[in-house]
Amino acid sequence: MFPLLLVLLAVPLFLSARKQKRAMAEQQKLQNDLAPGDKVMTTSGLYGTVADASHDTTIDIEISEGVVTRWLRAAIREKVVDTEETVVEEKVDEEDEVATAQVAEPLDHNAKK
Repeated sequence: MFPLLLVLLAVPLFLSARKQKRAMAEQQKLQNDLAPGDKVMTTSGLYGTVADASHDTTIDIEISEGVVTRWLRAAIREKVVDTEETVVEEKVDEEDEVATAQVAEPLDHNAKK
């Protein structure tokens, strides 16, 4: 009975340690693969574009035109996908739906209520 209890406790600990190790390796790979021009978000929520990634422990991020700040590589949380194209596509789809709805429901101004 006791060995079974040990196994039941050890398996979840082992699996969670593997999961943490994998996540840590992915984060390290992301931080090492950064290149100028990549859009990133820091752990504090600041968005910017990588300006210089030639240093081992730090990275320069342009947060506004002409404003470059230096950060630790470990502060980079994720690469950000440019969502501007997605927003434009959604607007076009909405405009098409409105135009279709207007065509589908013609107004009869001469009809009496």
